[in-house]
Amino acid sequence: MKDRERIVVSGILGVLLLGWLGFFVHRSPRFPGSGVGATFAIAGAALMLVPLVYTVAKRIPRLHMPITKRVSMQSLLALHTYTGILGSLLALIHTGHKFDSVLGIALTATMLLLVVSGFAVRYLLTYVNREITDKLALLQTARGDLDSAWGVLERSPVAVRGLPKARLLAVGAASVGIELPFAGPAGEIIRTAEGVADLEYAVKTHELFKRWFARSLKLHIVLSVVFYVLLAVHIGSGVYFGLRWLR
Repeated sequence: MKDRERIVVSGILGVLLLGWLGFFVHRSPRFPGSGVGATFAIAGAALMLVPLVYTVAKRIPRLHMPITKRVSMQSLLALHTYTGILGSLLALIHTGHKFDSVLGIALTATMLLLVVSGFAVRYLLTYVNREITDKLALLQTARGDLDSAWGVLERSPVAVRGLPKARLLAVGAASVGIELPFAGPAGEIIRTAEGVADLEYAVKTHELFKRWFARSLKLHIVLSVVFYVLLAVHIGSGVYFGLRWLR
């Protein structure tokens, strides 16, 4: 279910990120203020308010129990994800690629960054954590194999003499695909050490990604605050100027 959810959300995210590029080939200045454009705006704004339920349930202890008795946090998170990204898509359609005001540009840019940071926290961080766990398990096994290979080598003086003198150079050459002519225990040491080095490098790389994606959560929270403030100003200005026009 989670894999299907990730595929669906990734597809919508791709459409969303490519959709704003339509500004270069299409602009409809009258669409945002039309009846259809206003319908998209209202629907998008309504959907983007739904994610606040998950935030309230998670951040306010007094409301956590009453809400989670009816709906689980996992269901709220899925609702948070779907309504947020669908609301953003409807809001982008509402713009009609009319990016003339500073407020509209700031609101659209914040919305896109909010969606991307949320995707990073929801899916990429989870994927990286799983990869680190799997790689650490493989690394532990590979280190055990390396220790066993060294034990066999130490009990065979003839095999010790078969080891290359420049061991780091030999392992480095093997890591880039250059096969060296070492057989027996010596060759096993080289191949196992190569595997250990690759896994250690992969773990360090994934840990770097984990730190960056973990920062996305803080960025997501900050962007959420900025986005809802801008959204309130945008709705308020639309209502104010709309009522003035009716007068």
